[in-house]
Amino acid sequence: MLDQILQELPRFFSYYNLLFFAKALGVTFALSAIGCVVGFSLGFLLAAVRLDSRPAGRPLRIASTVFIELFRRIPFLVTLMLVFFIFQGLNADLAMFTVALISVCLIATAFIAEIVRSGLESVHRNQWDAAAAMNFTYLQTLRLVIIPQAWKIILPPVFGFFVLFIKDTALASQIGVVELAFAGKTMNNKGFSAALVYGTVLALYFMLSYPLARFGKHLEKKLAPTRNR
Repeated sequence: MLDQILQELPRFFSYYNLLFFAKALGVTFALSAIGCVVGFSLGFLLAAVRLDSRPAGRPLRIASTVFIELFRRIPFLVTLMLVFFIFQGLNADLAMFTVALISVCLIATAFIAEIVRSGLESVHRNQWDAAAAMNFTYLQTLRLVIIPQAWKIILPPVFGFFVLFIKDTALASQIGVVELAFAGKTMNNKGFSAALVYGTVLALYFMLSYPLARFGKHLEKKLAPTRNR
């Protein structure tokens, strides 16, 4: 097998093959990055809505709970197919990348919302009561009291989810999105060694996920105050 890989190396790493992998890497990066940013932003918003105990917020609280519980329990591939066929039924002429992007944003939002909710609720109830005693609004309570204390609990699982999420975007290949998994399958179908092809795909996924994990560690140390202070 090693001899076969060595013989294939010059053809495999040709200019056009490298360009093909670079484009696929860019698509995977775009799906992951946009999904993480949108998921984190909307997830934080849904978590805040879900924790709002004011009577006026009850309809939004119910809607956010239904959304979170629904998309946390549907597999990503099923969500992808649902979004695909819904837009087909509406005769919406969307690119497959857009369909995949909507799907990853839905999944990311639901999972991150639950992570954030757990982190916010981990702050002792006395902190919420103290903020209420000082006549803080709900948003002031979150911004000035709760979130600064919850960062240390929220950040590790969020970035852990981001790393797993990068790998889940491979399912977008099922609807024809040319990302890393699709590129690997295409190159393997061209007759290249599976070990060479998927070893390269593995290395590219590592290139995406490892810096993100390191950045999460850095952000955790920078933003999260020590709990022993």
